[in-house]
Amino acid sequence: MTIAHHADASTLVDKEVLTWEGFGTAVRELAQLVADSSFRPEILVAVARGGLIPGGGLSYALGVKLTDAINVEFYTDVEETLPDPVLLAPLLDTDSIKGRRILVVDDVADSGRTLALVLELLQKHGAEARSAVIYGKPRSIVAPDYVWRETDRWIVFPWSAQPPVSGSQVRADTVAD
Repeated sequence: MTIAHHADASTLVDKEVLTWEGFGTAVRELAQLVADSSFRPEILVAVARGGLIPGGGLSYALGVKLTDAINVEFYTDVEETLPDPVLLAPLLDTDSIKGRRILVVDDVADSGRTLALVLELLQKHGAEARSAVIYGKPRSIVAPDYVWRETDRWIVFPWSAQPPVSGSQVRADTVAD
């Protein structure tokens, strides 16, 4: 079964759908978990692409202005992955992270292999790195430091629930009668 985007996951029976409103709640509650801990991140690193939107939300909720992204390719489709996660260019400025407190943000810790790769890279370069995810899964090889919700179901996120737009699509409100 080839599924191009999460909206195509409508045939999957066991799934969890996160709405935009639910996402807002998740970000605030996840930020509170971080704030209630002794960890005070200086830099927030979002794992692209899934962690970009949660990372932006957490950046505002935690008041962390220094943000960056790291590009990792692993999932190629629903439940289809590359053999191993791969770091893609551009890479982080590793010289500037030594001794810094970094919060790594992703949407989900599914297998945990992406988080493991990113955390290992940051720690290898002298950063104190912790992780925050909206969803954690029991099978993850990494136990994220901060998790909003645990699930073993497929997750449909609001930012990936629709297929990518194409040049031929027309907004309904711009069409004249």
